[in-house]
Amino acid sequence: MQTLEKIDMTGVLKTLGLKDINEGSSSGRESFGKSHENIIASYSPVDGALIGKVTSTTKEEYDHIMAKAEEAFKTWRKMPAPKRGEIVRQYGEALRKYKDALGRLVSYEMGKSLQEGWGEVQEMIDICDFAVGLSRQLYGLTMHSERPDHRMYEQYHPLGIVGIISAFNFPVAVWSWNSALAWVCGDVCIWKASEKAPLCAIACQNILKEVLEANDLPEGISCIITGDYKVGEWMTNDARVPLVSATGSTRMGRIVGQTVAGRFGRSLLELGGNNAIIVTANADMKVTLTATVFGAVGTAGQRCTTTRRLIIHNSIYDKLKDLLVNAYKQLRIGNPLDQHNHVGPLIDKMAVDQYLHAISEAKKAGGRVVVEGGVLSGEGYESGCYVKPCIIEVDAQYDIVKHETFAPILYLMKYNEIEEAIDIQNEVPQGLSSAIMTDSIREAELYLSTAGSDCGIANVNIGTSGAEIGGAFGGEKETGGGRESGSDAWKVYMRRQTNTINYGSKVPLAQGIKFDL
Repeated sequence: MQTLEKIDMTGVLKTLGLKDINEGSSSGRESFGKSHENIIASYSPVDGALIGKVTSTTKEEYDHIMAKAEEAFKTWRKMPAPKRGEIVRQYGEALRKYKDALGRLVSYEMGKSLQEGWGEVQEMIDICDFAVGLSRQLYGLTMHSERPDHRMYEQYHPLGIVGIISAFNFPVAVWSWNSALAWVCGDVCIWKASEKAPLCAIACQNILKEVLEANDLPEGISCIITGDYKVGEWMTNDARVPLVSATGSTRMGRIVGQTVAGRFGRSLLELGGNNAIIVTANADMKVTLTATVFGAVGTAGQRCTTTRRLIIHNSIYDKLKDLLVNAYKQLRIGNPLDQHNHVGPLIDKMAVDQYLHAISEAKKAGGRVVVEGGVLSGEGYESGCYVKPCIIEVDAQYDIVKHETFAPILYLMKYNEIEEAIDIQNEVPQGLSSAIMTDSIREAELYLSTAGSDCGIANVNIGTSGAEIGGAFGGEKETGGGRESGSDAWKVYMRRQTNTINYGSKVPLAQGIKFDL
């Protein structure tokens, strides 16, 4: 049982420009003289306290924001890409200045550990650095024409307005993955943040506002809209938004993808994960234990890359199970702002109910509990959102194992041959992150081959969680197929154009076609 003293976030909120947030901030938008009926109250899962209230975007405000974004795009797209990169560089510097305060707000509003909160802001800084370099590398291609006195090349142009829908579990980082790249590509962004963490979005906007004002740039380069799924529907149905990048559940992504495709728009989808680690007989147990425990309980199991399944070779199964049981006994659950704790709360009571339901279903199917779960109560746990990380032995064919539950539940299962383990890993509908623990180069290479993992991310001797911004992030199957962050992910934020230039005095046709006048 923890003792949780009253948490005072006054200084943090003031630093981030949120000092009057309880008065029903309109998130920097004009109110148009109307009273707002829809208020979103942000309660911390850490202690259940009200952090602040914001107003939900009205349709009138939404259309006004869209108009500002369209107008800003006309200015922003004409600025040379390296100059746009300079603005992103300045934003990265501003984030360094506000890293402590913003990280604390992320931890308090979302419930992840303070280390993870700071780490999320560091991801924002890192992607800004990446984008600055990218601003001088938006390369096209040149190719030889089959026609004499002709030159051909491909170039990339900005799309326009990029709509970003982010989830609560990474309330600032995922937005920055999209926005930093979109900005250097010449796009402007409209961000529909999770209604479960709206203050983090407003804080990011306040920091960016300082940079835009210092450079005499229009605020329409980056706007936020606030509200529930209905506000998101305005954007997904809006032909003025050529690209919608959505992070969240598979159910949500299916709706967004179909809606945007119906108007011939583009969508970038980062959806569910049901990630597994295969542990072979050749695995290093120390490496395996550390990677597994962090992957399974980090962010209280609320990462899309959380380790949910552990597929263990028969010969080491009991040994690893005993190590895990002992490690789970050492986990400290409590206030995530206290850096002595490993596990914070789930985001809300609904998440707690889903956690309890998954445990119940696993037991009904015949699962054997190794480490018992449950909801924590008493002093320090008054929010009702703290749960125990649990471990359950299951059969790989249990229906519940094929579903993603955003909670710290780890399923254990056995295998005999490496091919069997790979088949078990791949037979779920999701395909985001995966890993194998082995010191055998043959097992590792098989796992990374075309006959191996079918996920967008496949690791060797590190866990499923904790991606770097240098590599493109995303997955296959019901994970949506999108790629964000590093590599050549920038291309999704641009439209490709092929150009052919005739510098001769004749007009020869391709494929040798004759058309003489």
